[in-house]
Amino acid sequence: MVVTPSKLRENLYNLLDSVLEKGELIEISRKGQILRIVAQKRPLRFDNIIPKKITSAEDKDLINVDWEDGWKPFI
Repeated sequence: MVVTPSKLRENLYNLLDSVLEKGELIEISRKGQILRIVAQKRPLRFDNIIPKKITSAEDKDLINVDWEDGWKPFI
């Protein structure tokens, strides 16, 4: 949707709500240039997690390990 700055000022909150709710793109025509208002998705909290290796053993080495010899019950 292309609007003029006057129409944007007139309906600012309604237009911003439509961007957020419907994902519409608003373009403002000003002095022959186009400005855009678009909702930016927030990154997920887990996107920046860097996986860390917590053991030096391979998966195949851990599958058939007998843990009972070294296990002690919590008292």
